[in-house]
Amino acid sequence: MEKIRAAITGINAWVPEYKLTNQELSKMVDTSDEWIMQRVGIKERRILKGEGLGSSDLGEQAVRGLLLKTHTAPEDIDLLICATVTPDMAFPATANIISDKCGIKNAFSFDFNAACSGFLFALETGATFIEGGRYKKVIVVGTDKMSSITDYTDRTTCPLFGDAAGAVLLEPTTGEFGIIDHIFHTDGSGRKYLHLKAGGSVKPASYETIDAKEHFIYQEGQSVFKFAVSNMADVAVEIMERNNLKPNDIAWLVPHQANLRIIEATGRRMGLDPEKVMINIQNYGNTTTATIPLCIWEYEKKLKKGDILILAAFGGGFTWGAIYLKWAYDPQSDTL
Repeated sequence: MEKIRAAITGINAWVPEYKLTNQELSKMVDTSDEWIMQRVGIKERRILKGEGLGSSDLGEQAVRGLLLKTHTAPEDIDLLICATVTPDMAFPATANIISDKCGIKNAFSFDFNAACSGFLFALETGATFIEGGRYKKVIVVGTDKMSSITDYTDRTTCPLFGDAAGAVLLEPTTGEFGIIDHIFHTDGSGRKYLHLKAGGSVKPASYETIDAKEHFIYQEGQSVFKFAVSNMADVAVEIMERNNLKPNDIAWLVPHQANLRIIEATGRRMGLDPEKVMINIQNYGNTTTATIPLCIWEYEKKLKKGDILILAAFGGGFTWGAIYLKWAYDPQSDTL
């Protein structure tokens, strides 16, 4: 009996129209285009404008487009997993809300929180349901409205983040394609360097927490950078070595888009030509769970069936990991 693997058979992403440029940011806080570009490599980021709009609205657009693009009926979806750190509300799950908005009625759904590694962790979780033969069509969506937890008076964090969503359709294949291997790690002691101080059960919202701006991202940048630059590169190399992959075997590295220096360091550590590294951080900033599907979506027309991709991420928690997969379709093809 042939081994069943989960293959990405379609991808879509969605970003808001409004662009927050470095020039505009420099009017809000003490910063400059030169400082931001040298530090993280971001030119602009997209921001979701409008009253009452949240991560589910971003995710809805990505999922609706995915269903249309793959000629998939909403009622045929078996499971929807949403990776997010900015849920619409504490409950119900943002996945439930996206499913409702997209007319996905025959699936169960749940949220997944592993910070910036969330999409990878959710992707492997969805793949497990496919590989076990239980489900045929699984959607994994990464969506974050990072502007909702960004302090636009903090010059160290406000240039970093943007809003976006990306979604993939997973289906079974018995060929040599699909998700082949993964390596994931967590280290909860890293939480002190990157977290949201208030709003959870340990420190519920109060007038005091709001006045102290404790509902915005807190990050000790140098500590996070040090952990990220080593761990994301190490896990990408680890998955190469475990699968006997050489730099020439790899078509693309798809890294989490948090910092251009971390991305470039990971590519160098893997021995890759810079042209094999997907980069779009300059246009969108760090969209957390959406960065990896957003990257693949933008580069989709350059992918070929059988291409080897390494997906790598590092996030708050700390969480980090890598996935090795073989791309399952050509750009102009609708089927495996």
